[in-house]
Amino acid sequence: MKILITGASGYIGCVLTDFLLEKKFKVIALDTQWFGSNLKKHKNLKIIKKDYRNINDLDLKKVEAVIHLANIANDLGAELNPQLSWNINVLGTIKFLDLCKKNNIKQFIYASSGSVYGIKKEKKVTEDLSLMPISLYNKTKMIAEKVLLSYSKYMKTHIIRPATVCGYSKRLRLDVSVNMLTYQALKFKKITVLGGKQIRPNLHIKDMVRIYHHFLKNKNIPIGCYNAGFENISIINLAKKIKKSINCKIIIKKSNDPRSYRLNSDKLIKTGFKQKYFVKDGIEDIKKKLNLKKINDNNFTIQKMKKLKVNN
Repeated sequence: MKILITGASGYIGCVLTDFLLEKKFKVIALDTQWFGSNLKKHKNLKIIKKDYRNINDLDLKKVEAVIHLANIANDLGAELNPQLSWNINVLGTIKFLDLCKKNNIKQFIYASSGSVYGIKKEKKVTEDLSLMPISLYNKTKMIAEKVLLSYSKYMKTHIIRPATVCGYSKRLRLDVSVNMLTYQALKFKKITVLGGKQIRPNLHIKDMVRIYHHFLKNKNIPIGCYNAGFENISIINLAKKIKKSINCKIIIKKSNDPRSYRLNSDKLIKTGFKQKYFVKDGIEDIKKKLNLKKINDNNFTIQKMKKLKVNN
């Protein structure tokens, strides 16, 4: 089976690419490579350095399924250039879907975000609740979801709404909660927590790629949206988990960040998926594999994007 992955050199994309190659898939890895590429040559891998908005019929030749990861990621990243964010996250996706329809792609899996729900008081944030995005990034994800669902009569469409992903990747991000706090503990011997009561759902990166594989191999999973997050933990309790593994201090400061949300993934679990990895595994991954001497702008999305001055 041949798969095309957009954003294949990213934090999740490079782990997903390696995982699918291990599972004997043929993979086309398409990425602008703004953050470089850690993908190694493989007989079943074709690497294309390209903006996915410029994808063509040849790129989709004999492709059966697409996993669409490419986007301007997170709230701060989207705000750097709102016009570009709408262009890449929404308008580019519409154009891409039209091309996939033309080329008879059978399955389209879209990486959305659990943050599309906004701030919810409910302890069980299920797929049935209303979407109330509070940031530009969240809004682009919500609109792209709605567009994708309108293509369901042409191809099998699955929307994954992941929690905050944690754990090690060759394109490591240190601006996501678990990774960031673990990095602080290792480098500075202290963790700075802003507020602390905010709840964040979490998902290990190895389970994230297992979920995409789960949707590829199980053809009978109904189309629609699926939450993907298993551990709803406050920021202060994340810090305490890290402190148990790494000797450090916890410093609490005031925060003006109101974001606090949970995810319920019962719908995903009912399809047969089982969680295998946990936040504690993500902490240990970073602790064992992080090389502090090699930390650079690539590990911090906003810093890298400012340096690139991406404005096209």
